[in-house]
Amino acid sequence: MALQIYNTMTRSKEQFVPQEPGKVKMYVCGPTVYGYMHIGNARPVIVFDTVRNYLEQLGNEVRYVTNFTDVDDKMIRKAEEMNITVAEVAEMFIAAYYEDLKGLDVKPATLNPRVTDSMGIIIGFIKDLEDKGYAYESGGDVFYRTAKFKDYGKLSRQNLEELQFGIRVEVDVRKEKPEDFVLWKAAKPGEVYWESPWGAGRPGWHIECSAMAREFLGDTMDIHGGGQDLQFPHHECECAQTEALTDKPLSNYWMHNGFLNIGDEKMSKSLGNGLLVKDIRERFKAGAIRYFMLSTHYRNPLNFTTDALASAEKSVERISGAVSNVKHRLELAGTADGATANKEINDKIDSILAVFHAKMQDDFNTPDAITAVFDWVSLANLTLADNHAAAADLAALLKAFEEMNKVLILTSEAEEEVAGEEVERLIAERAEARTNKNWARSDEIRDELSAMGILLEDTPQGMRWRRK
Repeated sequence: MALQIYNTMTRSKEQFVPQEPGKVKMYVCGPTVYGYMHIGNARPVIVFDTVRNYLEQLGNEVRYVTNFTDVDDKMIRKAEEMNITVAEVAEMFIAAYYEDLKGLDVKPATLNPRVTDSMGIIIGFIKDLEDKGYAYESGGDVFYRTAKFKDYGKLSRQNLEELQFGIRVEVDVRKEKPEDFVLWKAAKPGEVYWESPWGAGRPGWHIECSAMAREFLGDTMDIHGGGQDLQFPHHECECAQTEALTDKPLSNYWMHNGFLNIGDEKMSKSLGNGLLVKDIRERFKAGAIRYFMLSTHYRNPLNFTTDALASAEKSVERISGAVSNVKHRLELAGTADGATANKEINDKIDSILAVFHAKMQDDFNTPDAITAVFDWVSLANLTLADNHAAAADLAALLKAFEEMNKVLILTSEAEEEVAGEEVERLIAERAEARTNKNWARSDEIRDELSAMGILLEDTPQGMRWRRK
């Protein structure tokens, strides 16, 4: 098997071959930190975390860079609204972003460079573009000369002559061409600014990613990812900026996830229809949110409803229930019970894993990979139905699940351990109450556990618990 990735640049699936064997350089556009992450933002966060997980499972060392845009017009307005500095706005929402990552079981990036820490790099990049004739100053601002870059529009397949300027791009009489975009913006009175060869100001949005990506990943990266809405103008402008300077491809593979919609509209902060991740996390666990996001192929649109999340939660409960049952039986059986491993079971495990990897290597087909996980659940339940199942078979089942879950992260061992410790404490207290014939306290604990979503079961191996 060989990993295939749909490359937006070529509009086709291609075999993934990193520039350096065993090492992957990956950049995903990060947030402008003027507000809390909404569920639409969470889709690329989870999608590209899963991509990274699988690349690592294939044995690659992934250098994963996601930037923070910590100064721009929206942040300046937010600072004014909150009567604090732009830097304080950034610190507040960067901290919230990391909390949401943790709540979604998403690993932090290798690096999170900030615009405000990269100003010298950005100014130097713009100056180099100016020296090569790709940038010009006009009225205090610096613009990119799109007419000089012959491939402008190649990523998004935009026909520049047919663009409705004034709708898709800003009309400015200071520009040589309407499609020229800003690299450096002169500061308005009272705004935060940095000194530059063109006067006090701050960078445009597109140049930030080009400069930081090149600084931390080199002239050409392996994978550049982001939402479908970033193809134009953001990623198109990144290509133009970097490739004009380096005469090399900015990225060998471009990946874009589809929109997450609510109703018939794209979910976004600007539309005011964004549901906040921090609020959703209060009701749903990370596994349910990840399951929901991964149950549709990343390139397809995804419609958000709370019913869909509730359904995802039930699916994850079914998976985690099977995992818990296997662990429980394995603990009781011990690691060496003397029983012979069942070849048929192990052959089925191998087949499930083969399907899982085949689907993941087909452009990260997570919906079908999840189907393989449910094939595992069916096999686990069938194996558990045999009260004399070999410890070796149970261990093989658990190992196979962990291999798949390390990529998808539908259940969290740390989360289960914390919950399990509290449940086990209450069960032990209930057993003591029953020994002391304190039936009232015993019933109270059963009700308390039920409210936590825990059911008690008498099994041939003794009392155990499971989630509803």
